[in-house]
Amino acid sequence: MDIINILPDSVANQIAAGEVVDRPASAVKELLENAMDAGATEIQLIIKDAGRTLIQVIDNGCGMSDVDARLCFERHATSKIHRADDLFAIRTMGFRGEALASIAAVAQVELKTRQHDKELGSQVVIEGSEVKSQEPCTCSPGTSIAVKNLFFNIPARRNFLKKDSIELSHIEEIFKRVALPNYKVGFSFYNNGRLLYDLKPGNFAQRIAGVFGSSFNQRLYHIEEHTEPVSLNGYIGKKEYVKRVRGEQYLFVNGRFIKHPGLSAAIEKAYTELIPERTYPAYFVMLDVDPQRFDINIHPTKTEVRFIDESVIFSILRAATKKSLGQYSLANELEFNPSTEIDFTPMAKGHLPESPQESFNPNYNPFYATHEHEKHHEYSESTRMDFANFFGSKTIVDTKPQIAFEENPFEPQDKTLSATTTSATTTPINYLNQYIITTLKSGMVVIDQQRAHERILYEKLLSRTNEGPTSAQQLLFPVNCRFNASDSEVLSELIPDLERLGFVISPLGQNTFVVSAAPHDTKEDELQNILEQTINEYKNNMMQKFNDRNKSICLSLARQMAVRSGTALKVEEMQKLIADLFSCQAPDISPSGKRTMFIMGEQELKERFK
Repeated sequence: MDIINILPDSVANQIAAGEVVDRPASAVKELLENAMDAGATEIQLIIKDAGRTLIQVIDNGCGMSDVDARLCFERHATSKIHRADDLFAIRTMGFRGEALASIAAVAQVELKTRQHDKELGSQVVIEGSEVKSQEPCTCSPGTSIAVKNLFFNIPARRNFLKKDSIELSHIEEIFKRVALPNYKVGFSFYNNGRLLYDLKPGNFAQRIAGVFGSSFNQRLYHIEEHTEPVSLNGYIGKKEYVKRVRGEQYLFVNGRFIKHPGLSAAIEKAYTELIPERTYPAYFVMLDVDPQRFDINIHPTKTEVRFIDESVIFSILRAATKKSLGQYSLANELEFNPSTEIDFTPMAKGHLPESPQESFNPNYNPFYATHEHEKHHEYSESTRMDFANFFGSKTIVDTKPQIAFEENPFEPQDKTLSATTTSATTTPINYLNQYIITTLKSGMVVIDQQRAHERILYEKLLSRTNEGPTSAQQLLFPVNCRFNASDSEVLSELIPDLERLGFVISPLGQNTFVVSAAPHDTKEDELQNILEQTINEYKNNMMQKFNDRNKSICLSLARQMAVRSGTALKVEEMQKLIADLFSCQAPDISPSGKRTMFIMGEQELKERFK
């Protein structure tokens, strides 16, 4: 009995659509790439209901003939390749001929297109792979394609879509990946009738600033290198602006966005010892490689590539990044245009310069305190510095406190670590400005100050969300914070949650918000960065099915507001942190699930010296 059947086109197209179009952002990617391949200089993206109701792309490209307008919806119909060898000389964005067929299989599609030398265009209407009509029409030169009611005939797939804010963030990410390298093309992006982006043609730096905000002009260094295997050009982030999550990291090969862990690592390794662990720099780097030296056809989304000279490109990219970091950071410390003129006035003839006069105290004794106020100290300042250098810690020398801790709102509760075992019995030491060392009745304890403070802030913030609106710290001068379009949408959604934590945030228009109050633990000059990081981590958590919204926001804020490793703390600050930590519900673990401390008892300590 024969059991193998040939699938009908309608079923085969839906299977192909599952590989090419799994969410609205996938359809946006294919349509934008088609517009680029058509030679467009102006492209509009129009979205409604995060792509569920409408995805429309309008371009002024070459347009299509009546025959091509119909054939473009057939599977494997393409103008990009004619033989297998063409796969290794690809310079276009699309080439397989699957996109429009797959989209038409799961949506209602209306195409209007006209070539520039024609008076009339062609209109094609397709619904679920079935051609409903094709007729002449009047339209502007170029192509307009509208995808309506995506997944209307596959309800199960439609039910798997996330909420609008998440789907919109995926669409915006695709928009950035296409718009960034194609900076000579104008792009506009509308969501539910509101203009999110209006990008004018320009250079690469202007496009980055247009997408991510003008503040990025001060956050980046230029990077450029030209070799035989690869030419690279772009921008890398300054080490002062690294983030705790991977955000603005874009790598392009021949104008196409790619994901390549090896090349990404090449850039990040150049920052070794320059930035804290588990932080990530921004970068926007474009590579130009001979198409015959890499393969783009190894993944349906065409974002993964394989290079013949991968190790060579890795080395070049890493070396160029290190060169840029060294060159521009040094230039910033000196001057970009230092004066080379020497101010030299010749001395008059016969003038003899005066001999330098030296003054010293012949009775000085370095081992005897000659000043009255020094007699009240056990050792001099130089001796204190010697002790600090010997122990590798700056805590012996008085330093200005860099963090102010609030009074602890929690009352001590019954904990696994009882109060009798957690009360400090000695003055704590801030070792390496990262670890707090003190002794308890149960033994010696070493605390990671950053993780411990994250735990304290996390529980404090979480309690505020449960208790309702809390008092905020009014800012002397309100702070204006500007975000990109999708981040503005997310922040607008998060404002009620942030207000319960002590923020007062009001929209000002043009993706700008004014912050007039903030929690007591925040610093005014860090508000922009705190909110940016909170939005990024929130989006990342939601995409990873971290569904507890309050916990996600509190976790992000605690990470941003916590005292950093490397910050010198005064004795009273360390004592306050220790007391707050042992008042927490889970003092021994950070909100991220890492240890905040370890305790070494007397017996364990003795074992170490056997």
